[in-house]
Amino acid sequence: MPHWKYAIVVGASSGIGAALAQALTADGTQVALVARRADALSLLEEKLNSSAGQVLARSYSSDVTDIGTIPSLFAEITQDLGGLDLIIYAAGTMPRIGPEEYDTEKDAGTIAANFTGAVAWLNEAASRFEKAGSGTIVGISSVAGDRGRRGSPVYGATKAALNTYLESLRNRIERRGAFVVTVKPGPVDTPMTQGLKMPGMISAERAAAEILLAAKDKVRVAYVPAKWKPIMAVICAIPAPLFKWLNI
Repeated sequence: MPHWKYAIVVGASSGIGAALAQALTADGTQVALVARRADALSLLEEKLNSSAGQVLARSYSSDVTDIGTIPSLFAEITQDLGGLDLIIYAAGTMPRIGPEEYDTEKDAGTIAANFTGAVAWLNEAASRFEKAGSGTIVGISSVAGDRGRRGSPVYGATKAALNTYLESLRNRIERRGAFVVTVKPGPVDTPMTQGLKMPGMISAERAAAEILLAAKDKVRVAYVPAKWKPIMAVICAIPAPLFKWLNI
């Protein structure tokens, strides 16, 4: 028996989202694949169903920044699946930012994809799970949200905002029996990080396995891999005047 019967993965077309969808369908979970790129979703849907030998994956092309369409799509998906007990928000963007670049239009797109879209999807799930008294929400944040770094100010800010939002959801719906997991990965080898030299990078498949394990074990805040928890504790303890001069 699969741990979860029905799941939605938002941001499923590549990277961690695709790896999560693959791991879930391999366990027998029915998964709704949501992302903007319809062609990539169709290929993934075909691959997952072929591997499973049955129809477990369904694809739904949707842009997370088009928040007005999300309530009706969420309702359509849950009806098609026949239920919902897990949702994972894995969508996001991290545009390259120059050291002296301040591009508000680019920043607004990052906010829309990384935070506003997450709120729109997870609000729907939180409302459903609170009423049902069960269900798991997983939000993919980042270690970048733990401290204000000079490299990507708005990317880090969206992850910090997502951390607080997920904590707030947790405080609301855990009283009713649902559960919320905040995942803070370190560098993961995905199309978003392609070409970047980042220490300690892991595969999307390893990240997906650790994320699902944390969700099954009801870990409220999970660093992926776990070594990032003590590393970030040290980084967060660095006094602000010193941190300002450190490029970490």
